[in-house]
Amino acid sequence: MPEPLENYALIGDCRSAALVGRTGSIDWLCMPRFDSASLFARILGDETHGHWSLNPVGAVECTSRQYEEDTFILVTRWVTESGEVEVIDSMPHGDGAADVARRVVGISGEVVMEEVLRIRFDYADAMPWVRQAGTEEEPELVAIAGPDAVIVRGPHFQSIDHAHRAEFTVREGETVDTVLTWFPSHKTPYPPLDLDQQLADTRAWWQRWARACREPGAYDTEVRRSLLVLRALTHETTGGIVAAPTTSLPEDMGGSRNWDYRYVWLRDAALTLEALMLHGYEREAHEWRDWLLRAIAGDPEDVQIMYGLSGERRLDERELPSLPGYRGSSPVRKGNGAYTQFQGDIFGEVMIALEDARDLGVAEDDFSWSLQVALLEHIAQNLDREDNGIWEIRGPHQRFTHSRAMIWAAFDRGIAAVRTHGLRGPVERWELVRAQLGDEIERLGFNAERGHYVQHYATTEVDASLLQLAQIGYVAYDDPRMLGTVAEIERTLLRDGLPLRYRTESGVDGLEGDEHPFLTCAFWLVEQYARSGRLDDAVVLMDRLVGLANDVGLLSEEYDTVNECHMGNTPQALSHLSLVRAADSIAFARQEAVSA
Repeated sequence: MPEPLENYALIGDCRSAALVGRTGSIDWLCMPRFDSASLFARILGDETHGHWSLNPVGAVECTSRQYEEDTFILVTRWVTESGEVEVIDSMPHGDGAADVARRVVGISGEVVMEEVLRIRFDYADAMPWVRQAGTEEEPELVAIAGPDAVIVRGPHFQSIDHAHRAEFTVREGETVDTVLTWFPSHKTPYPPLDLDQQLADTRAWWQRWARACREPGAYDTEVRRSLLVLRALTHETTGGIVAAPTTSLPEDMGGSRNWDYRYVWLRDAALTLEALMLHGYEREAHEWRDWLLRAIAGDPEDVQIMYGLSGERRLDERELPSLPGYRGSSPVRKGNGAYTQFQGDIFGEVMIALEDARDLGVAEDDFSWSLQVALLEHIAQNLDREDNGIWEIRGPHQRFTHSRAMIWAAFDRGIAAVRTHGLRGPVERWELVRAQLGDEIERLGFNAERGHYVQHYATTEVDASLLQLAQIGYVAYDDPRMLGTVAEIERTLLRDGLPLRYRTESGVDGLEGDEHPFLTCAFWLVEQYARSGRLDDAVVLMDRLVGLANDVGLLSEEYDTVNECHMGNTPQALSHLSLVRAADSIAFARQEAVSA
């Protein structure tokens, strides 16, 4: 059985990533990209689906672990009766190859270590042909299946039960390295890397990046780690950021709400752009903006809610029968059919991010602004279109209040580009559309009798996405309409003090099963509290939320308050993005209190 999701730490090289459990097992790895097929997939099944374990013989779980400061170099400590060792796990950055390096360092005494390697390519559907290579002094394993191959350099492995096992003793001051390198099977393997140099270079690169962080003055440690997570999930060649490095980790244990998150959502891209700009990463923000513009270039009719890492448009969803799912949660999916959905809110998020970039001095060019004008004109021609909403509802299309408000925000930012920044566009017409949308939302999206905004125009239910109405400037944080909406969210959506996205029992999403409190929504609630005069409530909730991070500071998508465990794909970019925003809001509220 795979470990609890909160047991997993991330290592990565800004092109791919691996999940390492507290047992010392790498249970998820796709190479050479985040969205490549897996070669270790135990997290979605059992050990027969691929893993790489490294631990003292007989040990069950590590003694402690942590990242080297401001890096994704993971140091795991094992204390046994005979001695103490550290395992240093990393994916070297900048060497041009796709590697995972595992170094065992003897701290005291002597420890017998066991290493088990079970490679299963193509989501555990392809068992490789494995052969011994190298020399007696420098043994190698080469595994090949179809287009994929890896070479493993380190201790001598022996074949056992369709896997390979090595056993060796590490004494105080000794070091034993094992390095796995992926390569295309039609090419020759990469040469051995200088691990001492690669560790030094990788350490320096991460720490140099972290030093540029402009911290908000509240929850600075958590903010810095969250920004590092965003960087780790960003493919450095294409500039695309995956929503998470995993697929099909369940929102409902044993259920079917299992989705592939290894793609780039425009929503996440826009929010990432904002977070990077506000925290000192201007160059990365420029790169993100360029990715965003490349992705949406073309006919506005063809704009999607999500893309592949390089801007790929076809992300066809299919089930993978070769994997039974995390603790039986099936099906496991590759691809995401939501790419065909229409979600009106993405236009608002894109326009908000690009207006923020203008405010921070990022200059527009003819291409970037003309593309934004075309988007707004396209929206104006399709203004009455119902959509799937921010949560990718697979039930009937609706006029979701959040989506309508985000479209309002798209025109609002287009108007600001003309009125404030001097760009050219049909601003008078856009102002009429903005006013029309505002009137519509107040007539149909606000229930005057109950005193709150509604999830969509045909219901009295609320939705946690309504917390964004104040964030985008549609309504003030302390407006009575907003406060009434918050009160209804607190009354109907809180589960053990944390908000659900919406009530699944309403049937709005067209899916079976339940889900758990959504961490992004909880951080949005922190922001709402902080900005509406409830700073103490904001701090109490924020303290609880950062306490839900695992031992190395990572957050998943959801949290099961009954079983006290992480749920959903992990680590989740949107959770870490919203943490940064919540910390910024608390810092702002504290500064306002001091000024007052």
